[in-house]
Amino acid sequence: MESLIRMVREHIDTIDSLLARYVAGTLPTPARVLVEAHLELKPDNRIKVANLEAMAGLELSAIDPVALDDRDVMLAAVLGSNVPRTASSALRNETRVFPKALYDFVGFDAEEVPWRTRMPGFKEYEIGDIEGCHVNLFWIKPGRTVPAHTHEGSELSLVLDGAFSDARGYYGRGDISVADDSVDHRPSADTGRPCIGFAVMDAPLKLTGSFRQLIGDIIG
Repeated sequence: MESLIRMVREHIDTIDSLLARYVAGTLPTPARVLVEAHLELKPDNRIKVANLEAMAGLELSAIDPVALDDRDVMLAAVLGSNVPRTASSALRNETRVFPKALYDFVGFDAEEVPWRTRMPGFKEYEIGDIEGCHVNLFWIKPGRTVPAHTHEGSELSLVLDGAFSDARGYYGRGDISVADDSVDHRPSADTGRPCIGFAVMDAPLKLTGSFRQLIGDIIG
């Protein structure tokens, strides 16, 4: 299983490369769940996935057939692999905040998350380390600014409710933010409602900014 850092950095232009790797079936489980949840919330991107699948099929059809050393073993491996779900199976329960893919992964919805306060106005729930990725849910109070930071590796963040913004743009429900060690940002939640998200990362973040700004952001 290739690491998240390779998944993102080989093609740094984010969502399209992420969807391509989803179609190829090479994502770690947490990242695959994140993409499936994204596709539930942003159904227009299912068209991109379908197009990528069609392109992959054309590429495969153009390859000369090769005899298999052990057909039965290969067939068993294919049938036992995790196949990305198609648009028709990505139905979600409209009464939930969490898309079905994420709900199935964590086993509960937003109101049942056992949050732990990390600093005033910022909570987390640590899901744990899975296939080389650190996985968590986060909650940011309306109007709260997260301390400036960069990343020692790579991070994918899916907005599940509310929204946040940073110097790169605005991220609402269903949007994915991709950050790595080239990004130094200071995300700020919208004032209207809390921002709830799902994050998958391969290395810790690193706090940046001035000491005065850092203390102000931590105090909130």
